[in-house]
Amino acid sequence: MRRATAVVLLVCIVSAGAIPALGVNVGGRHSDIGSTTATTNSSTNVTILSYNDIQTAAAKDGNVPRLVHRIDERRQAHDNPTFVMGGGDELSPNALSPVSGWHAPVDVYDLIHPDAEAVGNHDLDYGTDAFANASRASNFPWLAANLVNETTGNTIEGTQPYEVVHRGGVKVGVVGAIYPGVDGSVSENLSAHNITAKPVVPTLQKYEKLLRQQKNVDVVVVLLHEGTKEAETVAKQTDADVVLTGHDEVVYRPRVVDGTIISETEARAEYLSEINLTVEDGDVVGANGRLINITESTPKNETASRIINDYRSEVDLDSTIAYTETPLDARFSTNYHRESNYGDLVTDAMRSQTGADVAITNAGGIRSNGVYGPGNITGGDVFNTLPFGNKVVTVRLTGAQLKETLASQITTMESDAGQQYGAEMSMQVSGVRFEWVGHDGKQKIRDVRVDGKPLDPTATYEVAVNDFMAGGGSGYPLADKPVVQRTDELLSTTVVDYLKSNGKIAPTTDGRIQRVDTSLADKSVTLDGHGNAVMQFDAPDDYDATVPNTFVVSTPDNRTVAAEKVTYDADEDTLTVRFDDGELTSLVGCDETAQLELYGGYQSSQYDRVYFNYSRLNADVTATLADRNGHGASERDATNETNENEDANRATVPPVAAA
Repeated sequence: MRRATAVVLLVCIVSAGAIPALGVNVGGRHSDIGSTTATTNSSTNVTILSYNDIQTAAAKDGNVPRLVHRIDERRQAHDNPTFVMGGGDELSPNALSPVSGWHAPVDVYDLIHPDAEAVGNHDLDYGTDAFANASRASNFPWLAANLVNETTGNTIEGTQPYEVVHRGGVKVGVVGAIYPGVDGSVSENLSAHNITAKPVVPTLQKYEKLLRQQKNVDVVVVLLHEGTKEAETVAKQTDADVVLTGHDEVVYRPRVVDGTIISETEARAEYLSEINLTVEDGDVVGANGRLINITESTPKNETASRIINDYRSEVDLDSTIAYTETPLDARFSTNYHRESNYGDLVTDAMRSQTGADVAITNAGGIRSNGVYGPGNITGGDVFNTLPFGNKVVTVRLTGAQLKETLASQITTMESDAGQQYGAEMSMQVSGVRFEWVGHDGKQKIRDVRVDGKPLDPTATYEVAVNDFMAGGGSGYPLADKPVVQRTDELLSTTVVDYLKSNGKIAPTTDGRIQRVDTSLADKSVTLDGHGNAVMQFDAPDDYDATVPNTFVVSTPDNRTVAAEKVTYDADEDTLTVRFDDGELTSLVGCDETAQLELYGGYQSSQYDRVYFNYSRLNADVTATLADRNGHGASERDATNETNENEDANRATVPPVAAA
């Protein structure tokens, strides 16, 4: 019976320590109640602790044992009733999946003894039958109100729609929900099992009404595995008191949105959310909240550490398998938006194993959101970054189908997802190079080259992917494509073997994936190896300023030369780019003519960007070597033709008689 709601929320991030006394202004759409800074005799303070998307951290003796300790600590710090909840994606993916499946995480979470857990998409990675087993082994309930088996009409086996927890004179009703598109993000075909994810908001409205009217709860908490944007929608369209969300893995410090408190703790046990409510006569009348940072200085729960290390001892996760001289970038922000050196390494390993022409891996398959090295790389590092049970599959595609496959992963800035996360290319590749355009109304993929040669739409190519992608996961149009070969080896094992065979590595990106926002007119230059080569273009309409040190010319195999100077004339609306002639000549080499690409960054007010700081332009450049007379190839051809004609004419003139 939510008649009073908090409208001002005290928020901060702390590393540990005491929580300030509760005191906020209250009042909102459900009553005319005024502000209060203290509890009354009839009120009760309630604490809600939460986490979400533990995922890869579940296999490491690090943040998870620290999280267990911090939860125990915060429970003991309060005399008021305290509730603990999870936002989903706790069972998978993690490096122990190949040896423990769901067992290791469940054993650890049983120490936490949460009051409720949401079902996330990755909690279904082992299949619905395995999840049901995991649920039976858990000493806490798993909630998924909208994930329904159409045959039975009930939520899927191992789940329930809601839970009511009565503690310290307060009744808290908890309802869980997962995002509607879950079927395309799990390894099992849910629709084939007659499982459907119902619309979120109507489902939550239904159960909120039930909890308040039939169960007479004081507080309604929604565990929503869908993300912060959707959590805000739920806040506006329901009367939930608290929405604890996950899935998009962001830091969302507790705040009030339209009378509902929302919080998210990013992922990997990096934070613990603490929300303190004041409940009076069945209404929430005050609140404060914060995220508590889990750091290396946070003590570990010894039992949790022992459980994880016992599982780790069953596999060789801690032995060094290679040494990297450069940091390996497994961050989401990189792998979803640009070429990464770790993505290059993974896909190179796939091609090395299969002999395929091209390899593609989905950005979502590269986890941990971390950077490894420089230094020793262990097997555990690889399994943390590639924790799914995916195996390598080779499919046969035409050039046209390969281009379609690449284009399927482009999220444009104007799309719903692009409005939230920005333009994305969501993949890493080997054996193929391309440009991508993250705007509606434009060709998403262009200038595709395989083995340095332009893509032939009618030719066939063998393409190595993982079996999740081959089955159509993440929107890849591959489910009906012919399979050339399947391996019985995990993708993570493939990469481990590749690293062992190389020993010492120093991977760097090499221009396989190029982002382009605007195209300029083609340009031709003649090079003599001396002085400067100057190119002038009409500037893009949205050109505001040049981004320093971003203009380069590159060959198809990514040999590059940086521009010496870039000049933008706003009055003439022209762009002049100057290169050292000799350096460009070195790109052409022994060939008379080379096809080069010009790339450059510029500031534009046209787009609201998320992960990119500037726009990027491109122009095709034809570079021709001059002969010793300074002529380009076309001029030389014309001169040679004239000389040949003159020689022929001289040959037909009769000799002049001697005087």
